[in-house]
Amino acid sequence: METMVVDLLNKNFWEAKKVLVTGNTGFKGSWLTECLNIMGSDVCGYSLQVDEKNILYKALKHQSSIRQVFADLNNFEELNKQIKLFQPDIIFHMAAQPLVKKSYINPLETLKTNIIGTANILEAIKNVQSVKVVVTITSDKCYENVEKDIAYIESDPMGGHDPYSVSKGCAELIVSSYRRSFFNNDDVPSISSVRAGNVIGGGDWSDDRLIPDTIKAFINNEQVSIRYPNAIRPWQDVLDPIFGYLKLAEKQWDNGKEFAQAWNFGPNKQSEIPVKEVVEALCNNWGNGVSWKTDNEEHSHEAGILKLDSMKAKSLLNWGPQKDIHTTINDLVLWYRSWIENEDMRKLCNNQIQHYIK
Repeated sequence: METMVVDLLNKNFWEAKKVLVTGNTGFKGSWLTECLNIMGSDVCGYSLQVDEKNILYKALKHQSSIRQVFADLNNFEELNKQIKLFQPDIIFHMAAQPLVKKSYINPLETLKTNIIGTANILEAIKNVQSVKVVVTITSDKCYENVEKDIAYIESDPMGGHDPYSVSKGCAELIVSSYRRSFFNNDDVPSISSVRAGNVIGGGDWSDDRLIPDTIKAFINNEQVSIRYPNAIRPWQDVLDPIFGYLKLAEKQWDNGKEFAQAWNFGPNKQSEIPVKEVVEALCNNWGNGVSWKTDNEEHSHEAGILKLDSMKAKSLLNWGPQKDIHTTINDLVLWYRSWIENEDMRKLCNNQIQHYIK
């Protein structure tokens, strides 16, 4: 555990709060929803229909513990109707097409969902009096990456090489535009945007992500093939940014305009390491003689180095990452091994959350 002392959450604040989570069936959305469940929030999830990749959502039994709407974020009429029906106090907007590789395959879907979908959320709440706080989750890839050993701060230019990164930069601009155009008074919702690093943890089964691809290879007794072993990323445990988002929402509730900004929630410098170091740590932790190799096939462009500066969140929110990369890897290996053994995954997730809170 990191030694930094931080304020976590006012758990009483979240009890009975009506919280809408878009993209709740995904990896981060499922962990956020479970945190809200533990604190007694009234959660409504809004996402596409679940498929075989939504293992975490099913393991946490959210289909029976929250209100659930299965619908497309790009269907503005349905989104508008459901928000008015639920009358949320707080919205966490996570729904997105989240994969760089898929954005090359289907750029129009990525751009529509990540840009227009974000605009749909903000447009829908303009006349919903219940909403006081909106936290829009984008990505560290929203920045114009100059491929230098620098950590990006919130005021750095938006940009991106691939369609996914561009879509996240555009989403940030949409949030900024709506905030200045429609949500700039004391009696309107407080709108923030948040940018985390490469979030990892137990329960992620998405294609073309390092941890799921590596774990799948381990399970199948295959050698892991890594595309960009020397690429540096800001690795962080899933609970670190999630508790940053929750803490920010609390601040927005009490001091809306002051905290209606863009925020980075990245790891400490020790966790900004190359892909190959993460894979080696995974191999060592997993055991059983697993190994990895470099994939020398030609692949689409991905950034070679990416780092985040989170000093703003540390100083103004008294937030800080509580888990280093090694603790994170220990916990996620435990998660996947427990899943293989058919253990109670909701109990394990709850234990990891409760341990984090303490």
